[in-house]
Amino acid sequence: MTTRIAVVGGGWRAQFYGRLARALPDEFDLVGMTARSAATREEWERVFPGCPAFPTAGDLVRRARPDLVVVAVSHTANGAVSRSLAIDEGVHVLAETPPAADVDGLRRLWDAVGGTGLVQVAEQYPALPEHAARRAVIRNGAIGPVTQVQVSSTHTYHAVALIRSYLRETAGVGAGGAADGAPGACFGPATVTAHVSRAPLLDPEDRSGWHDDPRQVDAATTLAVLDLPEGVGLYDFTDNQWHNRLLHRRVLVRGTRGEISGDSVRHLPEPRVLVRSSLERRQTGYDLDLDGFCLESITFEGRAVYRMPFPGRRFSDEDIAIATLMRSAGTWARGEGAPAYPLAQALQDQLLGLAIESSAARGGAPVRTGVEAWGR
Repeated sequence: MTTRIAVVGGGWRAQFYGRLARALPDEFDLVGMTARSAATREEWERVFPGCPAFPTAGDLVRRARPDLVVVAVSHTANGAVSRSLAIDEGVHVLAETPPAADVDGLRRLWDAVGGTGLVQVAEQYPALPEHAARRAVIRNGAIGPVTQVQVSSTHTYHAVALIRSYLRETAGVGAGGAADGAPGACFGPATVTAHVSRAPLLDPEDRSGWHDDPRQVDAATTLAVLDLPEGVGLYDFTDNQWHNRLLHRRVLVRGTRGEISGDSVRHLPEPRVLVRSSLERRQTGYDLDLDGFCLESITFEGRAVYRMPFPGRRFSDEDIAIATLMRSAGTWARGEGAPAYPLAQALQDQLLGLAIESSAARGGAPVRTGVEAWGR
């Protein structure tokens, strides 16, 4: 069954959803969009011919009749738009990250829509293939219960979402599914301590592409320790780390019986037997493989721990993760499944992300978070 999907906003991130909906016509029907700017609406209709642009969200919902509305607007507007769609229009909402810009906004959003069950959040990072494969290895018990996660890849709430998704795999709550939104230990008090340093660093590329004459910048690096109910998280992010490929992306997940570092796994399957294995990515299209360039699977010790959910599609990992989230959200909106990333988890991740920023701004003073309404 296809999901009728509509979009609020017409920017770079909004177009991800439009493009993926058009790439998967058996799963999604792109039925409309709205944006405040007439020029943005006109540009959307040019890029996505046949998808009407409506002047208001109310017109969009009433005339296009979507199953699911993606809200891809600025983080300052996100909460208000999501509230309006859920409360005034009664439609299922997939809100872009973060769900609100500050702690008061998080609380207002939960007070307004937390009880409706109509809002979830589009946090795609845990669904990226390599993260999903690592989580599968954890679920299989190879490294035992997870006690510590280190992430140097992306910023604040995205990194927190990754840290907590790994920790939750062995905290009695999985990284996805209905149980994620339930109250429990994963929403308990936490202490966050952050430190910022600056150092010169070449910055050879950004979202717009390569700089032929790379400039040296004074790059800030934020290091933070998150003492969470589920375990310990170590956060490491440097300015423009998303695009600066001089910097490694590092993920380490430590359990009681071993650890995962990147695609390397060390564990103790039996006494006196220390095994070092790898997560092996099978990508078609190399050498004489004429099947096209596409992720096929990721294996661990001879078994597939991740299979491409859209076989044959030449998607980037980001595309795969967002499309996976869209598919899950469509199932949820049609009443056939649980939210993949419930609002309560998104609010908690942003709460902790804001705590990182607050501690850094206060020169490393610890910031303590309590149990909020969405965790009770």
